[in-house]
Parts: sequence; structure tokens; C-alpha cells
Amino acid sequence: MNPSPTVLHDLQRRIERVLFDLPDASGNALVQAVAAPLRYLYALLRDLGRGDLGLRAMSLVYSTLFAIVPVFAVSFAVLKAFGMHRQLEPVLLEFLRPMGEQGQHLAARIMEFVENVQGTLLGTIGFLFLLYTVISMIQKVEESLNFTWHVERPRSLSRRISEYLVVMLVGPALAVLAMVMLAKVETSEIFAHMAGVAGVRPSGRAHLAPYGLVVMLFWFLYVYMPNTRVRLGPAFVGALVGGVLWAAVGALFARFVVYSTQTSAIYAGFAVVLTFLIWLYISWLIMLIGAQLSFYVQHPEHLRTGHGEIPMTGALRERIAMSAMYLIGERFIDGGVRWKMNDLAERLGVPAAVLDEVITALEGHGLVLTAEDDTIVPARDIAEIRLADVFSAIRHEVADPRRPQPNAVPGADAASMQAEQALQASFNGRTLRDLLRQAT
Repeated sequence: MNPSPTVLHDLQRRIERVLFDLPDASGNALVQAVAAPLRYLYALLRDLGRGDLGLRAMSLVYSTLFAIVPVFAVSFAVLKAFGMHRQLEPVLLEFLRPMGEQGQHLAARIMEFVENVQGTLLGTIGFLFLLYTVISMIQKVEESLNFTWHVERPRSLSRRISEYLVVMLVGPALAVLAMVMLAKVETSEIFAHMAGVAGVRPSGRAHLAPYGLVVMLFWFLYVYMPNTRVRLGPAFVGALVGGVLWAAVGALFARFVVYSTQTSAIYAGFAVVLTFLIWLYISWLIMLIGAQLSFYVQHPEHLRTGHGEIPMTGALRERIAMSAMYLIGERFIDGGVRWKMNDLAERLGVPAAVLDEVITALEGHGLVLTAEDDTIVPARDIAEIRLADVFSAIRHEVADPRRPQPNAVPGADAASMQAEQALQASFNGRTLRDLLRQAT
């Protein structure tokens, strides 16, 4: 019998009270230090339990099935220009190492497909389809990482073309180069000496290159792919934890593959496909968990709410809208660096998802616009933006035929109209420029 939603909600509130309220209220530094890592663990387990990360990991698995051969074909072509294309198969083998012999067989088949693509005259349509598949895969990764970072708006079309091109050209070369460098470090005398000092025999040490490669790959994705500014420190924490988790789960998965002989007997030739799908899902899920952790490290204020609905009031939306317009207008006058959504959200100390809703309302009423570089600027002269217009943009959304139109209640409607007129009159025709002049 499954527990009711009410019971689960009450349990969640009790856990949050123990982890967040009681340590802060106690004022005890030791209690707060113990509670800090437990808060991150709770936040990650809660997000996993909600299922959003799992769904996005499954979506990435689906995309990977279509894109893996085109992605490696493009990578093969890029690496061939550097004379490093022979290093592509070892990288693939390392990622599939937890699958054991099945991984080696699958890697050989994938590379066979890649060589067939390279040796075939695709034609214009075939080449465009290959390129579209690769771009779609990268876009899926961006959307998933944007979700973990609470980013509502993807890159603009022009930025996608240029920045996705960087991923396609630079990514494979960096991955192979990192793999080669890590392998050389492992075989170096210095590393062997350090391993001997640590009491580990060099001949029996673990092969660390794939794990180091995963950490570096995760770090690159966490910093580069989300459409927001990600600091290197939080991204590295998420990448390191993700890499360690990937190594630990990979070791367990390898044992599972070895001892699951019944799976091969039941599924026969499909066993390798089933194992590959499971390992893909686990790998993508771990990548998203690391991304979620890096977000929480950079924004610990979100630990309690996560991706849950954030309680808002009309007065709070109005205050955020006025503050956002003030800061946007101030930067416009000073000629400083224009605000981006997440920078503005960080300055105001509000979740980006909440600010995005407010900015969307302001855009709908022609008060601000988003430039091609994803910066936010006034949509017209700030001397023509009335403060009353800012409030009206939040209080009265853009007309939508799907929005219900309640039947008239004359007395109540008159009271609402009177309040609206009083609010409009209270601003006395002041504009955003008047507000900025008054502040200076």
C-alpha cells in the first residue's frame, strides 16, 4: 500500500524542519556544519524522487540511440584533421568498459558503422540529416542542463549555430587529448612513485584515465552548455562528485553484467542492447545529478524548494517587476554591460524561473525586449515608460482567449475598478526616467 500524498508531504516538511530550521535556530556552528551536506543529499534525493531527472535521462537515451553513430562520425572527421582519429575507439571502449565483453563487441560495431558512414557518399540530404541529428543531440543536452539550472530560455538561434559548432569541433579533440594525457600521467614514473608512497603497487592500481576523462567531460558540459553563467568552482564540485559516482556505479554495473548470465539466456542477442540502454540511462542520470549538485553549490538558497512550485503573491511580482525595470533602465543610462536573465535574477536574489515569468509579462506589454545576445534592454525610451505601465503589465496579462472571463458582478467590478484607478493616479504620470533621476 503506497503512502498518501498528504503523508509524504508531512514527512517532507518534517525533514526540512530538521535540516533547515532547527540548525539555523540553534546557532550552533557544529550542528550547522553537520546539516550542510545533509541538505545537499536531501535535495538531490528529493529531485530524483520527483522523477524529472529520470525522465530527462530517458529522453537523452532515446536521442543517443539515433545520434551515437552520427556523433562519432562527425568526431571521426574532426579528429582525422588532427591525425588523432585512431584514438576515438579507445575512448569509446573506456566509456563502455563497465559492460565487459559486451561493451567491446558494441564498441566494435559502432566503429564499424562509423567507418561505413565515412566511406559512403551521403549526398546533400544524407549529410544534412547527419548534421541535424548531431545538433538535435546537443540541443537535448542543453535543454536538460538548462532544466537543472532553472533556465527557462534557451540560446538564441545565432548563438546555437556558433556555440554548437564549437562543441562539435572542439569537444572530440578535447576528449581524446584529455584521455591521452591522463593515460600518460598514469604511466609516468612520478605517478608510480606517488602510488608506491601511498602503499599501492603500481602494477595493481586502478585505471584512472576514464574516470578523469568523465570528470573533465562533465566539467566542460556544466560550464559551457547551460544558458547561464556557471562558476568554475561549483561546476567542478558537481563534475567531481559525478565522476566518482560514475566510477562507483560503473564498478557495480560491471559486477551485475558478469553475474547476470540469466539475462543473456532470456534475451539472447538483445541482451547487449538491453545492457547498453541501462548503462546509457545510468550515465545520463549521473551526469544530470552532478549538474543539479553544481547548481545547488552555486545557489544554496534553492536547496529547500528545488524544482517545486515557488509560492508567489501579486505584491511580490509587482515589486520584482519594478526592481527589474529600475536596474535595466539604470544600466541603459550608464552604458554598462546589459543584464542577462540569470545575472539579473542573482542581483535581485530571486529564482530565475520567477524572474522569467515577470520579464515575459513586461515583454508582452512592450516594456522590455530580449536582444540577440540574450541581454534585456528597454523596448522604448525610458522617458515614455510610465511606472503605471509596469504595474499594469503584471496585474493585467496579455489577452489570451483561453483565459476565463468571469460573469459580471456590478458591485464587485466597480470596487475593483476604483482600486485600479486609485493605483494609476498614485503614480501621477511618473516615468522610469523620473524614478531614476529621483534616486540620483
